[in-house]
Amino acid sequence: MTPTYEKFLTNLSKPARSALLYATIDSFQKLASYTEKEILALHGGGSKSLLVIYEALSNEQLQLKDATNT
Repeated sequence: MTPTYEKFLTNLSKPARSALLYATIDSFQKLASYTEKEILALHGGGSKSLLVIYEALSNEQLQLKDATNT
């Protein structure tokens, strides 16, 4: 886990952070392999968390997987 990803995790709510770690999503690359629907299905994955996730992925020139291309 990179320091940048660790800092990103601190910007999430505790339930969202715990859900990502429980799902072993420990990098931006792994996070980008999920769809919005999959993130929302995680405990703690809500619209507020999605905003933080979108911003963090954008800063890394990444985005969530497109559900239409799964």
